[in-house]
Amino acid sequence: MSGRDDSRRADGRPLTVAVTGLNATDNPGPGVPVIRAIRAACPDCRIVGLAYDALDPGNYMDGIADDVWLMPYPSQGAGVLEERLRAIHATTPLDAVIPTLDSELPTYLKLVDRLRDLGIGTFLPTADMLRLRGKDRLDALRTELGVSTPRGVALTDPAAIGKLDEELDFPVMVKGQFYDAAIAYSPMDVHAHFERFRAKWGVPVIVQEFVAGEEYDVVALGDGEGGLVGSVAMRKMQLTDKGKAWGGVTVADRKLDAFVRDTMAKLRWRGPCELEVMKASDGSGLYLIEINPRFPAWVYLSVGAGRNLPWAAVQLALGEHVAPMPPAPAGVMFLRHSFDQICSLADYSALTTLGELHHAAASSPATAEEVAR
Repeated sequence: MSGRDDSRRADGRPLTVAVTGLNATDNPGPGVPVIRAIRAACPDCRIVGLAYDALDPGNYMDGIADDVWLMPYPSQGAGVLEERLRAIHATTPLDAVIPTLDSELPTYLKLVDRLRDLGIGTFLPTADMLRLRGKDRLDALRTELGVSTPRGVALTDPAAIGKLDEELDFPVMVKGQFYDAAIAYSPMDVHAHFERFRAKWGVPVIVQEFVAGEEYDVVALGDGEGGLVGSVAMRKMQLTDKGKAWGGVTVADRKLDAFVRDTMAKLRWRGPCELEVMKASDGSGLYLIEINPRFPAWVYLSVGAGRNLPWAAVQLALGEHVAPMPPAPAGVMFLRHSFDQICSLADYSALTTLGELHHAAASSPATAEEVAR
């Protein structure tokens, strides 16, 4: 933190940060670890959770959000979101908001100026950056910006599958435009995956050169001017059946660090992101295979590695200077676990009927016996 007391504003009220994405299932949102990271740096900050579902476990976890508000889905548009944020801000003045879900970002980007006028800071990629990171744009990053990526083709018509072998060697990776990926060993495999991903996510479906090797995930924070505020690289050690990291360990690799800095400089990325990088086993180098434009769910590992990137994002959203961080040390592990969250039906009812829940107003957490009654 900076020299002054970051937990208090000039008017004496606590620094208040809103964070989205409070789901904590086997495919968790980043909101809970982002909040934990902010609390690690600023224990007295007031945290406002912005939830899309009353059953999101993060709504009820002890020591996570002081206040929880149900939010309209991004598909309802920027006007509805602005109206809701204005209502929250009138009750609990917000200093910054950290959106953590891909689907929210286009809507929040439309409100950046209006939020600034309200005194609510953000630190997000621009709309142009968001378009650049699309899976269908990775090949353009290679040809236009010189970022090392696998060759790829964006398919909208299955008739083009028969000509793929003129551009790519099999096997290839087939990816939905938002989620899902599968290896294809023949045009017939590509066709099957194309139809499945088109039905689920629409077109385009991306077919990408397959790079055999070791994958690294890197959480990074860019300053928007080509500089890297900080990054933490990790190698996955445990995966869920959805392919999500359930355990990992930080790695220190000078070539990987240089690759991340070079990529962020070429992208001029602003705000948080996750880079998925493949280190080719044939020694041909490092390849960027995906960009996720927000903090990943494993971001609390950055706190363990001494590089608290969510807190740095809050400081940047507040207009403060954050000095670049040195590379993170190797050998710091995270192991995710699940537990049964005991909560009060009264809290759930308040959230579903009123659309808001205020933990700070409660005299004490409900015990298991009180919940049972």
